[in-house]
Amino acid sequence: MIVIPIVIGVITGMFLAFYPQSGDDSKLLTESKLIQNGSPIMGNPSASITILEWGDYQCTYCHKFHQSTLNTIKHDFIETGKVKLVFKDFPLNGPDSILAAEAAYCAEDQGKYWQYHDELYKNWAGEKTGWVNHDSLDKFATTISLDLNKFNECLDDHKYLERVNQMYEFGKKIGIDATPSFLVFNNEKIIKITGNQPLEVFLKSIDEL
Repeated sequence: MIVIPIVIGVITGMFLAFYPQSGDDSKLLTESKLIQNGSPIMGNPSASITILEWGDYQCTYCHKFHQSTLNTIKHDFIETGKVKLVFKDFPLNGPDSILAAEAAYCAEDQGKYWQYHDELYKNWAGEKTGWVNHDSLDKFATTISLDLNKFNECLDDHKYLERVNQMYEFGKKIGIDATPSFLVFNNEKIIKITGNQPLEVFLKSIDEL
């Protein structure tokens, strides 16, 4: 098991080094621990650099990231095999955000996590406005041709509620306190980016690794 070392030093103002606050925290900072229970990996699982995004489907700036910066990262780094992406839920906007997260994992049961994930952000309609509900979630499921009976059984049973709650608690434990937040890392260094920063911040963090 490789524990990612503590990073000490000054990183440019728009993003900063993330490091464990105690010996116990350092045990959490392995690649396998960081991505455990998250989304399926987008990209080459063997890519040396990982971007771990912590997000909320109702979050305004998460939506902006997915509609802009992520497209370039996908094209230049994920599709070329240099970087892999994992998404973890950090639902700050109440029960609707939790329900949306559960729905994405119900879609994963049918092999369509990322398609559903994209539908959620594509149909984003604000924070705490009521756009996340069973009718809209069914509509998104239909759009990507999910089996609605299986999808609704999963959602009604709250099959993935505990998984979402565990991700949220783990995020708090390692210092996540806002969405979107990103940990960009390899086996030597972790860089934390908070907020929907300009593309240049992500490019610089990748260059640092």
